[in-house]
Amino acid sequence: MHGRLASYNPLMRKNGTNSPRQGAYSHILAAALFVVSLSVQGFASKDFVKPVARPAASYPAHDAHTDEGTTVAVDPYDMPDKLQVFSVDYREEGLLPVFVIISNDTDQPVTLTGMKAQLITVNRTKIPPSETDDVYRRLAHPTSNAGPTIPLPIPRKKVKGAVPKKVLDELQAAQFSAKAVEPHGTQSGFLFFDVSGLSTPLAGAHFYLTGLQNAKGDDLMYFEIPLEKYLSAPAKPQ
Repeated sequence: MHGRLASYNPLMRKNGTNSPRQGAYSHILAAALFVVSLSVQGFASKDFVKPVARPAASYPAHDAHTDEGTTVAVDPYDMPDKLQVFSVDYREEGLLPVFVIISNDTDQPVTLTGMKAQLITVNRTKIPPSETDDVYRRLAHPTSNAGPTIPLPIPRKKVKGAVPKKVLDELQAAQFSAKAVEPHGTQSGFLFFDVSGLSTPLAGAHFYLTGLQNAKGDDLMYFEIPLEKYLSAPAKPQ
């Protein structure tokens, strides 16, 4: 029962190093390296990476103001394959992430500080983007096992629970936060719309964007994008 341990390491057999202590050390080292490798891979896979925005005119659902040199596009993240970019299934939370892309083809910046977006459904229901605190509240689950949590920012209403730090960081990185679009540049980010109770929020809906200004401080014409442009676009080849 207490005989000599057998070694399954050919190198140890060749060199005659078949001691229990050396064998145990090798196994422990291998196990430790394996765990570290998994940890690094797991951490990397959980990092949120915002989609790289193409020029707005290249998206099916866009509105180009050629005389003002500005184009706005939207790309709703309504399908499971697209939602995999997030660690949260926003469909289950009643939220629709919409990737907004703004391209400026002029030689002067376009200011976005007064930007206002709105999703208008087929029955004329007007839905503004959810504010950050409102998204936090929707995602706050007291029984969540998603990992370490941090308190929510001081809310305007009483909130129970907390948002996992990973989700909080992801949301901050995803949201549209640009204040201007540089000359011949593109800015992008997500807006989150509360579509709870709507089975088909995109069908017949329109996206409106107002409040953009040119370098002189003049308002650009409002942008209107029928979401049917997105729904009817040909599927991308695999």
